[in-house]
Amino acid sequence: MKYKVLKRVKIFEIICFLLIFIEIIHILYSLFLNNTEYLYFDGVNAIDKSSNYYVTVGSDNNNSNHYERAQVSIYNKKREKTIETLYNVGYNSAFFGVSFDQDNIIVVGSYEKTIKEHKESRRRALIVKYDMKGNIIFQKDFQILDNSKFTDIQIVDDGYFVIGQSVYKNTKVDDKEGGALIVKYDKEGNFLWSKVYGNNKFGKFNDLLIVDDSIYTVGVDENYVGILCKYDMDGNLSECVRYENCDEFGFNSIVSFDGKIYVSGSKRNEDNISAVIIMYDMNCSYLDEVVFENERDTHYNKLMIDNHGYLVAIGLASYKVNFSGEMINKSHCDGIVGKYKMNLEKINVVTYEHDRNDVFTDIIDNDGEYLVVGYSSYDDGYLSKFIRYSEALKVLDVES
Repeated sequence: MKYKVLKRVKIFEIICFLLIFIEIIHILYSLFLNNTEYLYFDGVNAIDKSSNYYVTVGSDNNNSNHYERAQVSIYNKKREKTIETLYNVGYNSAFFGVSFDQDNIIVVGSYEKTIKEHKESRRRALIVKYDMKGNIIFQKDFQILDNSKFTDIQIVDDGYFVIGQSVYKNTKVDDKEGGALIVKYDKEGNFLWSKVYGNNKFGKFNDLLIVDDSIYTVGVDENYVGILCKYDMDGNLSECVRYENCDEFGFNSIVSFDGKIYVSGSKRNEDNISAVIIMYDMNCSYLDEVVFENERDTHYNKLMIDNHGYLVAIGLASYKVNFSGEMINKSHCDGIVGKYKMNLEKINVVTYEHDRNDVFTDIIDNDGEYLVVGYSSYDDGYLSKFIRYSEALKVLDVES
């Protein structure tokens, strides 16, 4: 009997030892192996320029914890980087919009402020004001529902209009107001007012424009519906029109020229998804549209009117990659640039074809050239890049 008890104790000790050994191996793997196997990312989401500087914003994860960190980079007129600063507050963060305000820089995005938000993958909308040395003047966050972010900003004499979204997680059901978001701050960063529109799980404003004391915003509502909304300067909604059969991003960009509004996005049909530019009047009434037909799915995510009065759009074209004769669930993206007359007559659309994924995020007119920013895939991650185009849409130079 004593022998059986000792034998059972011995077996129990061996099992405990094996469990402890397995746990130690798991911990060592997590600490030393798993942390080294990650996808490096350094991407640019937006660009602005002044008479002497360029500024870009985005994010990277080049840190020991591999958190996504919001990033601001300042360049001189030769596009030589002079300052780079990371937003090292909280946990994961990113900046999506930027604008010069005289001798300061205003950026907007989102971040995880607390450890609880980090564990639950919930973010707060964020606005930060920097001086030209990269020092923070003020920083403010905003949150109504679970996930909030600011996507773009417009500067006026008495403050800043900021847009974005504040929505529930998809698994949460409630009837509180949320969705596409517009907020006003004064020049010191004090909150003045906010308005929401649309679905409290999907609604989002992606871009805004101020014309003749009116605020125009574009974005997405539920069920792939693009939206164009018009507000007065106090945030009172006067018009909002819906465009059915967009992709999941809805309308991404908005510009205005000679009493017309132009918005961009994608249009879904039975066969594919096609990039589209739609023309409205200043009262948000539909006038016309142009669709870029292609064998691949395409999307225009940013519009610009150049110095000669042409409409320039950037976006992406994607298609399935074929390996060994079998279609797999993997997409390859190429950047595209389109140029149009203001009556939506197409001049040319070119594709930036490469053996890696290329995502175009923003474009500016740069002294007779077009400067496109974004990021490209490489063997171990993604890196930001600048691409210079001529007005004839020829690639002049690529800078990483």
